[in-house]
This record gives sequence, structure tokens and C-alpha cells, in this order.
Amino acid sequence: MKVVLGVAGGIAAYKACELLRLFTESGHEVRVVPTRDALRFVGEPTWAALSGNPVTTDVWESVHEVPHVRIGQAADLVVVAPATADLLAKAAHGLAGDLLTNTLLTARCPVVFAPAMHTEMWQHPATRANVATLRERGAIVIDPAVGRLTGADTGPGRLPDPAEIFQVCLRVLRGAPRDLAGRKVVVSAGGTREALDPVRFIGNRSSGLQGYALARTAAARGAEVTVVAANVALPDPAGAAVVRVETTAELREAVMAAAASADVVVMAAAVADFRPADRQDVKIKKTDGEPDPIRLVKNPDILAELGRERGAYPKVIVGFAAETHDVLANGQAKLARKGCDLLVVNQVGEHLAFGTPDNAATVLVAGGDPVEVPRGPKEDVADAVWDAVAARLS
Repeated sequence: MKVVLGVAGGIAAYKACELLRLFTESGHEVRVVPTRDALRFVGEPTWAALSGNPVTTDVWESVHEVPHVRIGQAADLVVVAPATADLLAKAAHGLAGDLLTNTLLTARCPVVFAPAMHTEMWQHPATRANVATLRERGAIVIDPAVGRLTGADTGPGRLPDPAEIFQVCLRVLRGAPRDLAGRKVVVSAGGTREALDPVRFIGNRSSGLQGYALARTAAARGAEVTVVAANVALPDPAGAAVVRVETTAELREAVMAAAASADVVVMAAAVADFRPADRQDVKIKKTDGEPDPIRLVKNPDILAELGRERGAYPKVIVGFAAETHDVLANGQAKLARKGCDLLVVNQVGEHLAFGTPDNAATVLVAGGDPVEVPRGPKEDVADAVWDAVAARLS
């Protein structure tokens, strides 16, 4: 497919080289259209060499080809990374002073903006209004990541990881619908840990891959996404606000806080059912005899709590059931017991679901027919979940 990579004049322009490489190595034809200021950070020869296509910033080169119209008309996707505050303002107001802004006006394909700027610029009312305008017109504006910015500053405004931007773009290229536009969704991911002592904990094998696939797929479908990540060692999904937690109690607090203003909550995290009754303040030492038994107590049931308090919480609640046996029978019982709208049931075990790039599942629907998702990338399960959620919301 034909991709236009727009590059605005920010320090994060060098990261767009990695995004360009991901597109070209996956077989896409890429035309890089930088702004004049972007070339102060990465020169024209670099973009031309990496893309294999000519690079220019203005409308006066190769005029016989009418590039200010043809580039946008021929594109299957336009992605601008980084998108500066200046570029977002020009795009929102329909200005056309260079080749990139002309391309944005003539494109009739999906457009993705990946902003990068200082926190104060991102949070300024003018920028927020411009972002809202672009989203209302159908563009996907990925919220920036939180992290180190230029100099010693930190905060929201960092360009998301190029690999994560690429994953969102792939979903858009594959025709992800915009059926979650304007919706707020919360996704829990990973696995909680319950401390035995300062060194040891009770945990599980969940990596967070399925939850992160749900998050990036929701972003590609237009949602505002919050991820509550329990012990996940993965790059933040592009466009998602990430809240990091460790224990079940911390995950419950974060999910309930985010759920109060959400349309959908998806509980994809593997939440510990039990925790030690007594956490030791010092490391438990090995002795000659047998160790003392560890007494466990129940953790809060977050999914059931969401189901019980529907008046205060989201329109659609999605649970996950990781089962080792009697998968469908256990899933149907859990769907009824928890009071959720959808329950994603999958079989787990050694090299199965946890920590793997693929998954197979059955999406159980309260009052409806189950949806079977054959083994494939975890994004396929995510799409099946969001299809069912979108139908429920409508």
C-alpha cells in the first residue's frame, strides 16, 4: 500500500526514521513529505535513501506532476510523526503553505497524527481545540506518551514508540472502523503480584500482550484509551494513557477511578484471586525444617463489583476467563455470576495464551450467541471484542 509519512519540525523527527523502516520492511511504498523545519533535524538525503523516493518540502518541484494534489490523492494512509503544535494548527485550519499541508487537504484516505511537543504546548487550550477539530473530521490523533522531553523536562508530549505507532497504522490500513470514536475505554492488562516478603511474591504468567493489543486496536478505532498495567514490561501502546500498578488492591483502585467516566471497561488483566494473609517485613529465611504454611485470603472481585454497581459504572463491561479445563462451562458460569456483558474465554497453560503472540478464544455474549475466534494474532481477539462492544453500544 502507498503510505505518506509527513514529518514536522520537532526534535522527535529522528524517530520517524524507525517508523519509515518499519513501513518499508513490511512491503509498503512510502513517500516522505517533511516540512522545511523538519529538514533541520533530519536531512533530505536520509529520507530519500531510506524510502527510495524523492523528497521535497514545497509545491514548486516537479510541477508537471502536480505533487500538491497527486501525493494525497494516491495515498492509502497519511501519517504525520511527529506532529508539532504548529502542524496540528495548520491542519485544523486548512492552511496549505507547503507540500505537507497541501497533501493533508487533498488526502481522502485515513490520516493519523502522532503529536510530539512540550507538555505546556500539548495542554494549551488552542492545541486541545485543534485536536478536537481534527478528530471530529475523522482524523486519528494519537495522544502523546508521558516521559522525558527535551532537556530535563518530563510529562505528556513525548512521541509514542515508533513500533507502537506502526501497529496502530497497520490496524488503520486493514480497515479498522471508527466505531469507537468519542468513546472512553479502560483496559486492564498484565498480571497482579502479591508480596510474601520484600523479595518474593505470588504472581502469574500474564505478559500484558492481549491487553495491549486491545488498547492499540481501540485507539485505531478512535477511542480514548486508559490502560491499567500490572507489572507489564512492554512499550506503552500508542495513544493510551498508562497507569502502572502492582497489586490487586492497586489495580482495583485505578480501574474504579477510571471507570467512573468510561463507556467500556475490559478486564483483561490476570488478577490474583488470593493474597498472603500476612506480608513479612523482612526476607523469609530458609531453615532446617519445613517452612510455615502460607495462609491466603481472598482479594476483591473487581469484575463482579463493576457488574453489581452498573448505575455508577460503564455501559459495557467485558471480562476475561483464563481456564485450564472445562473452558466453556466455566466461562458460561462466570458470565452469569459476574454480571458482565461479554466474557472472553480462553484456555491457558504452558506456552498457551500467556506470553505468546497468538491466542484463540470464545467471546460469550450475555443474551446472544458466542463468537469463536480461531488461533491467530492477539489483535484478532481484540477486534472480535471491540466488534461485540460496538454492537452493544449502538
